[in-house]
Amino acid sequence: MNIATRLFNSSLGMKYLMSITGFGLAGFVIAHLIGNLQIFLGKDVINRYGHFLQSNLELIWPARIALLAMVILHIWAAIRLSALNRAARPVSYKKWSPTAASYASRTMLMSGLIVFFFIIYHLLHFTVQVEAINLTGQNFVTFSEPLPDGSTRHDVFRMMVAGFSNPIVSIFYIIAMALLALHLSHGLQAMFFSLGWKKRSYAGLLDGAAKAVAIFIFIGYVSIPIAILFFKYGKEALN
Repeated sequence: MNIATRLFNSSLGMKYLMSITGFGLAGFVIAHLIGNLQIFLGKDVINRYGHFLQSNLELIWPARIALLAMVILHIWAAIRLSALNRAARPVSYKKWSPTAASYASRTMLMSGLIVFFFIIYHLLHFTVQVEAINLTGQNFVTFSEPLPDGSTRHDVFRMMVAGFSNPIVSIFYIIAMALLALHLSHGLQAMFFSLGWKKRSYAGLLDGAAKAVAIFIFIGYVSIPIAILFFKYGKEALN
């Protein structure tokens, strides 16, 4: 018990917690991206994927609860770590030079909070499908397509095309993905260090891999709104 208490009241413990939850959240971000990119395989593929998720609530809800717990713990650990660091250095430096720290590392808490609020909007937009915030004047809940057996399924393809057809939504999404990539780039590098995986001999390789993953995630996510907004991908679904 004392060990757990000391761990949760130490900066090292908070770094471990942030690394573990951050690793789990990064895995979800990649898995979610792979799912979303199925839109480029056609309407039937992305709609079948969406129907699979919506039809297996016994899998989705535990995953959602686990993700929510990881998000809360990750944010709490970041705030706690920031407080512990300030307490350890109550007197600020008279002259502070940021040359030793990257811009991403110096804005981790802020970029993380902005991404968190974007996630809330994103969930309300495409998961809860609140009509008032999609800026299209359409009710995404009513988007459905008939199936050969007479049943219907949610038209995820049409929803995504309609949602990203609004320039404000797409630009906001692209900015949020840039902040997410910035956050992940430093976060993954810090995770390798905190968990003791970063050795001098291959530290550069791990840092490069972290940046490559962040770039891949950014390009992957923004390719969807860019294709819809600028290349009119799937716009025929709205007719």
